[in-house]
Amino acid sequence: MISVFYDGKCGLCRRQIKYYEGIAPAGIFEWIDITQTPEPFTTLGFKVNDGLRVLHVRDSKGKMHLGIDALIVIWRLLTYWRVLAIIVSLPIIKSTASWLYIRFANWRYKRLGYDSCDI
Repeated sequence: MISVFYDGKCGLCRRQIKYYEGIAPAGIFEWIDITQTPEPFTTLGFKVNDGLRVLHVRDSKGKMHLGIDALIVIWRLLTYWRVLAIIVSLPIIKSTASWLYIRFANWRYKRLGYDSCDI
């Protein structure tokens, strides 16, 4: 089972995860909104703020993936998204995608007002 920890208060994040839920094969993913159920995330040693800033995925071996790496884990298991996972995994593309992801994630985090409080 792959655990996906996401920010359910973010409209964009919620829609993205709902889309993935709709196309994902049954029994592969566990979708955890850390704004509603933070315990599975915090018991792994993470702060809720960590999960609100970037997407976190715990793979079936227990390894945690963040940001673009988390998306790649999800995409590899979704029909039609596997090709994007392969492309984004290429070194130059991955470094650019990671940079863009972090920039966007930081902007979104501040825009939602999380930067001014410790959740």
